[in-house]
Amino acid sequence: MRKVKFANGEYYHLFNRGIDKKEIFLNQKDLDRFFQSMSEFNTLTPIGGIYAASFHKNNPLRNSVSKSEKLVDFICYCLNPNHFHFMIQQIADRGIEKFMHRLGLGYSKYFNKKYERSGYLFQGPFKAVHIDSDEYLLHLSAYINLNNKVHGLSGVFYKSSWEEYLNGAEKIDGGFCEKEIILGQFKNLNKYKNFAEESLGNIRERKELEKLLLE
Repeated sequence: MRKVKFANGEYYHLFNRGIDKKEIFLNQKDLDRFFQSMSEFNTLTPIGGIYAASFHKNNPLRNSVSKSEKLVDFICYCLNPNHFHFMIQQIADRGIEKFMHRLGLGYSKYFNKKYERSGYLFQGPFKAVHIDSDEYLLHLSAYINLNNKVHGLSGVFYKSSWEEYLNGAEKIDGGFCEKEIILGQFKNLNKYKNFAEESLGNIRERKELEKLLLE
C-alpha cells in the first residue's frame, strides 16, 4: 500500500529509475518512444490494438485527446538516461495509477523485445511525493525542468520540458504541458527563467529535494 494517496486536482512528483541504475534510454529512438507513450497512454479509453498500431514509425504524437478524456495533466517532466521525473496533476479517478501502470508496462515490453532481454526494467514501483505547497511546486518545477544540469548531463540522450517553457511561440496553455500553474505566477517568461536558474544554484542544498535525487 502506498503512503501517498492520489486525489483528483492535486499535484504530485513521480519518479523512477532503471534497475541497478542501468540506462532505460539507449538511443534517441528509445527516448522518442517513451515520450510518445506519455501521450498515447494518457487516456480514459482502454488500451487495445489501436494503441499498439499507433506506435507505427513516424506516427506523430496524438494531441487530439481533450482534457475530459485524459487521466493526468503533465506540468513538467525530464527524461534522463537512467531515470525520469514527472510533475503531474491527477484529473481522473485513479488516473495516476492507471497511467503509470500502462506507461511502465508498455515501455518495458518494448525495451525487452528490442534488446532481447527479460525481467524488470525499473527499480520497483514508481515513487510519489505529494506537492503540498506553492513554494515546493515552483522550486520543484525548476529542479525537473533543469534536471540535466542538476546531474551535469552532456552528450547523452535526455529530454525535458524546459525548452517548451522557454519557447516564446508556445502559449501558456498550449503544448504538451499545462504550464499556467507555474508561469501564471510570474510577470513574464524571463522572470520564471531567472527564478529557475537561481533556484538551480541552491537546489542541491535543499534537504527536502536532496532526498528525491536518484543517485
